[in-house]
Amino acid sequence: MTPEEILAKPQDYDFTIQSIGKGTLKSPLTDSDLLFIKDTERVSLTTDTTKLKHFFDSGIPIPSLEMAGPRETIYHDPDWTNVAIVTCGGLCPGLNNVIKGLVQVLWFDYGVRNISGIRYGYRGFNPEFGLLPQVLNPDVVDAIQEDGGTILGSSRGEQPVKAIVDTLMKLNINILFCIGGDGTLRGVQDITKEIERRKQPISVIGIPKTIDNDLNLVDRTFGFETAVLSACNIINNAHTEANGVFNGLGLVKLMGRDSGFIAAYASLATTVVNICLVPEVPFELEGEHGLFKALENRYNSGKEHAVLVVAEGAGQNFFENIPEQKDESGNILKNDIGDYLTAKIKAHFDKIGKEIHIKYFDPSYTIRSIPAKGTDAIFCFQLAENAVHAAMAGKTNMLVGSMNGQFTHVPVFYAVKERKKIDPKDSLWHAVLGATRQQDYFQGKTIKRT
Repeated sequence: MTPEEILAKPQDYDFTIQSIGKGTLKSPLTDSDLLFIKDTERVSLTTDTTKLKHFFDSGIPIPSLEMAGPRETIYHDPDWTNVAIVTCGGLCPGLNNVIKGLVQVLWFDYGVRNISGIRYGYRGFNPEFGLLPQVLNPDVVDAIQEDGGTILGSSRGEQPVKAIVDTLMKLNINILFCIGGDGTLRGVQDITKEIERRKQPISVIGIPKTIDNDLNLVDRTFGFETAVLSACNIINNAHTEANGVFNGLGLVKLMGRDSGFIAAYASLATTVVNICLVPEVPFELEGEHGLFKALENRYNSGKEHAVLVVAEGAGQNFFENIPEQKDESGNILKNDIGDYLTAKIKAHFDKIGKEIHIKYFDPSYTIRSIPAKGTDAIFCFQLAENAVHAAMAGKTNMLVGSMNGQFTHVPVFYAVKERKKIDPKDSLWHAVLGATRQQDYFQGKTIKRT
């Protein structure tokens, strides 16, 4: 389900955002200079004027998402609002920034005083684990943005939905913020369904956390920019190591189970990568156009080093005979392509009698556990801010995202329907090929370059 597919058949998609009721209370933000957003304001999925003209001329509504932002009237009364915040799945830069942003906007903008942190993901809702909620206020979250990880802890895996909603009702929670990836967001759908069955006025809002940047209808997820920045440092270290020995190879494995955005962007940002391998672009090891020959061509071109970046989900076709395994969230565990390539490349060069010195880097946990940096930290706060606006307005079963430079409301169903991936024919992958010049090596062009 790509934006292009949606634009081709917009009648097949309904991006209406669910609400638990009409807002009738005057927003406490009324006296500020903030511009209020109407539910009729939309963000187009395309900025192409030719496509926009087609929709205008044909009378077909332009495929669009509801614009995020504060509403003039709200549903939840701040004096009677109890909020829960939960972080789920693997760690990611910016989790603490989002928690702090939620607490600050709830407390200072809306006057909400009852905010609880659910400990260790969805399992914190399950009374079997005996995990009491943590009280959150501006003092508690004052400096948490300086640390990586999450002060609430996290976990993977499902918990009984009925137990989760039971706990929400026992705590009198009427707003729940779920910070997590596609598994967490599928949980949002299930929780919302159970809440609807019980006819409870509880808003459930997702804040997408996926370091791979692979959610549909979301241009960017928090932590991604910091991950790219951190990955660049590792790649530069690998470049230095590769240059330190004759025929050195710096091999770096980065995150990217099904989508190679971190590997692609980091390769572009450093410009020292010679070969970038991602899940979306198949490759072979053997043959005239295989990886082994490409590396040989690199060294034969007069270069005495090479840097290879591989996303963790690339080359999984080499493990076809290995039984499939899944993590606690139901995600298929990828076989270790980094170790595999290190062994196979070394064996090949030994076989042909050519010297090679491989320096292998796997920085995944290092990258996941650092705090958000720069504009990524700003983005975290803005996501949190818009999530609070949506929740206080009574919206539910949605996530806050960004599209074409605007913050938007996205129905959870469409965001998790399938993963966003690199299109090998688009400008991003073309830029990667231009920066690495890897097609020269795969195609046997061994022109000596400086």
